[in-house]
Amino acid sequence: LAGIGRHWQALAGIGRHWQALTGINGHWCAQHGSIELLPQAGTCPCRSSGNSRYSNNSSNPVPHPERRLPCCATMRTSMKTTQIVPFFQTLQAANPHPETELEYSSDFELLAAVLLSAQATDVGVNKATRKLFPVANTPQAILDLGLEGLESYIKTIGLYRSKAKHLMEACQILVDRFGGQVPQTREELESLPGVGRKTANVVLNVAFGQPTMAVDTHIFRVSNRTGLAPGKNPLEVEKQLLKRVPAEFAVDSHHWLILLGRYVCQARTPKCWECLVTPYCDFKPKTPMPAAKKRSS
Repeated sequence: LAGIGRHWQALAGIGRHWQALTGINGHWCAQHGSIELLPQAGTCPCRSSGNSRYSNNSSNPVPHPERRLPCCATMRTSMKTTQIVPFFQTLQAANPHPETELEYSSDFELLAAVLLSAQATDVGVNKATRKLFPVANTPQAILDLGLEGLESYIKTIGLYRSKAKHLMEACQILVDRFGGQVPQTREELESLPGVGRKTANVVLNVAFGQPTMAVDTHIFRVSNRTGLAPGKNPLEVEKQLLKRVPAEFAVDSHHWLILLGRYVCQARTPKCWECLVTPYCDFKPKTPMPAAKKRSS
């Protein structure tokens, strides 16, 4: 049931509560990606007047049963400043040289892979680019393929038609305006079709070593759940990360947070029992080790 107890407002415009589905004294929070148990009296602000983003009828708020706290979608706490350095030191010790899981061998291959990765997995993108890049791995070579030729290589990726169109247009601009080279400024990167702020941040960080923060769904969840950089939207989280992450961790922090969210701090059931940074995390209650794992261990 945890998979269907999400705030459907975010997915289908239907503001529905976990309580209504299960009767459990809890509330599914889209920010944390988990069930929040709300133990004090009160009305959840998700249904309060004036907070229509999380309500299916903000003019007629529906109070929760007694013993409730405001859900974390509106009540976010920040990790203590003194905990931020040990938080990243722990991640650094476990993975001193983190890297993107997208496969590439040049700045252009990285740009193309990141553009193709929107609403797709790195695994799926790598499967396609392993066939594409040996044939065409420069802007001019992509143009020489033609639109249909490019589509034939990336058709296993979601939204491949629009992505192929954007990549072709981007390649034409790279050839015409930048001599076939990937530009190194945000403004120039974002002038390319299919390249938004997140894609530009990834390229600036991975290809050129700039301390940018590309906030995807994993970083957004981890930043809010741990209290590291709370924010209502990706831009808020990005600004908080740029302000709160110490300079010595700035370049690699993007990778550490993505990997933490992808493999440990997962949306439906965070693996708190495996998490190295649990001592610094604000998420409560921590997910206990499943009984089956306890028996096997």
